[in-house]
Amino acid sequence: MLKLLAYPFSFLYYCFFSSCLLFFHPIQVFCLRWININAQKKAIDVLNFLLLRCLNLLGTRIDFKTSDSLPQEGTLIFAANHQSTYDIPPLIWYLRKHHPKFVAKKELGEGLPSISYHLRNGGNVLIDRKAPLASLEAIASFAENVQQNNWSVVIFPEGTRTRNGQPKKFQRAGLRTLLNNIKDPVLVPISINNSWKLAQWKYFPMPLGVRLEIKVQKAILPQEMEMEKAIDLLENAVKIGVKS
Repeated sequence: MLKLLAYPFSFLYYCFFSSCLLFFHPIQVFCLRWININAQKKAIDVLNFLLLRCLNLLGTRIDFKTSDSLPQEGTLIFAANHQSTYDIPPLIWYLRKHHPKFVAKKELGEGLPSISYHLRNGGNVLIDRKAPLASLEAIASFAENVQQNNWSVVIFPEGTRTRNGQPKKFQRAGLRTLLNNIKDPVLVPISINNSWKLAQWKYFPMPLGVRLEIKVQKAILPQEMEMEKAIDLLENAVKIGVKS
């Protein structure tokens, strides 16, 4: 019965969701071309706030918690497990004061109104997973750009989404490149729960009443220890916060 009820609500959700993407695409273009990247960033913030409200139409509740105040010095590298595309809007909105920029796969850079334009032009980096050396070079250049602009990084070290919520082993090359090219980096583990449930029916219909939980864990200062130990601590912190 609940799945049957989900059909009309899913239709309503996708109507509002697609309308938001189409409406904000030209706004982004205008902001970036005629004002500056900060104006484009504000447009993205508002867009993602509205995308969260679209999820609320499905009865989705979003619980975002921060366990500790983040350091004021250094470049923040937020590392999270990845369960679905619905991880992205709450990270952009709730971390907006940190100007988060994403490490994303190149396929997302085409075909999606608002989203693809932002990924290509908003200071993020798109990588080709079939070309690892070129990807690491792109991440190194991205790291320098992030540091120069006082932005932060969001990376999903698992490399791909998990379909059942269970965390995967970290792919470390991207993290190592960021740590090697950012002065005074700060690693911030983020644990995401239940986002995978929003995609469990292959995106249509959308399930109703999902509680999406995101918890920002205590920061790790990698300069105080060996790099691999810092990444171990990061991976363990993310996985511990993921509910089985």
